[in-house]
Amino acid sequence: MKLSKFKFDLPSELIALHPTKNRDESRMMVIDRKTGEITHRKFKDVLEYFNAGDVFIFNNTKVFPARLYGNKEKTGARIEVFLLRELNPDLRLWDVLVDPARKIRIGNKLYFGEDDSMVAEVIDNTTSRGRTLRFLYDGNHDEFKKSLYALGETPLPKYIERPVEEEDEERYQNIFATEEGAVVAPAAGLHFSRELMKRLEIKDCKFAFLTVHSGLGNFRDIDVEDLTKHKMDSEQLNISAEVVKTVNEGIDGSHRVCAVGTSVMRAIETAVSTDGHLKEFEGWTNKFIFPPYDFSVANTMITNFHLPLSTLLMMTASFGGYDLIMHAYKEAVKEEYRFGAYGDAMLII
Repeated sequence: MKLSKFKFDLPSELIALHPTKNRDESRMMVIDRKTGEITHRKFKDVLEYFNAGDVFIFNNTKVFPARLYGNKEKTGARIEVFLLRELNPDLRLWDVLVDPARKIRIGNKLYFGEDDSMVAEVIDNTTSRGRTLRFLYDGNHDEFKKSLYALGETPLPKYIERPVEEEDEERYQNIFATEEGAVVAPAAGLHFSRELMKRLEIKDCKFAFLTVHSGLGNFRDIDVEDLTKHKMDSEQLNISAEVVKTVNEGIDGSHRVCAVGTSVMRAIETAVSTDGHLKEFEGWTNKFIFPPYDFSVANTMITNFHLPLSTLLMMTASFGGYDLIMHAYKEAVKEEYRFGAYGDAMLII
């Protein structure tokens, strides 16, 4: 499959800059893989497609305020520092991206906060934009994390071209997010409100929560036309015995098993056994799913409308079928669906 097959014209005004007023009020396009039928609904109507014993698999990773702005010593140049992950809590070492990168060399110091209260030293180059920073901080680790996060802001994707606002802290986060570590919110879960979750529970739908710490690899441009040559960034993944039990009971009972988002789909396809059941997993995944691909665990998927040429679109097309999904995307543009993390939803059954 070629990269250029995932190109489509997306008017920039269809990229959602803000979420809908209520989480479950966004629009939802329902796609039936068997009949090819496309229906236009509201997200809260998702209730009508699921019954007792059906399973929703969610990603409970929690986004942290990963984007900071600091000043370089001596020159005072403003530098964006994007925290990726903590490498060593005792030494306060972090894997980060810096922008502009050409100015930041090993040995440079960066100052953060109104009063320059937080200082970091560059101790290694990892990639063209990647650096390892050591933060110089005297308190304990909890105090350090608190101070660091107080300086950061919600890491909205770059395609949401506006300054971060107060509501983003709450809205660019799933209501069931508990495990800190993501710099990208699993967007499909953003449509689930407390009320909707309650109503699904009343219908006796089952919930399973796994953890994938979604990273920036989701947005990295693919620079090869032949998709077999693309390497995905690795993401940390944890699937517990409890998740395995819930999901496999759903499979064995011939219920709907719904992957809520591409991160969940990648996780369960990483941890699938030869007999098509889910197994426990703790480690990293760099699985890249693009058409054609045979899925084993989920038979239903909820996802957002993704940007052209993205790995997220490729996975969606693998699950829904390339021709049907690309046709649905044309329809979505025509019907002015909203794209991106704050956009509308697609349910593939």
